[in-house]
Amino acid sequence: MAKVKRKVRPKSSKKQLSRQEEFDIMKLVLDKFLWFGFAIMAYGLFLTLQDPYQGFNLGMKFIVSGAIILLLFMVLIVKEYEFIVNK
Repeated sequence: MAKVKRKVRPKSSKKQLSRQEEFDIMKLVLDKFLWFGFAIMAYGLFLTLQDPYQGFNLGMKFIVSGAIILLLFMVLIVKEYEFIVNK
């Protein structure tokens, strides 16, 4: 029996992104989450201003949760940026 030759492809036939391109894509994705954090904070402000006496606690909860989301994703962006700069 004759052996069948197989075509050997490189391990990765997909186009590899540069580190800068990966970072740009990551910025676009995380930017949406940052807008989400601002939207939560704006909704909290709306609740607070709509009914200052009864909606104050609920509005402040939304504002604080939006700020936590913003801080979380800010830390992720800074860590990823430092990772790319150091390599």
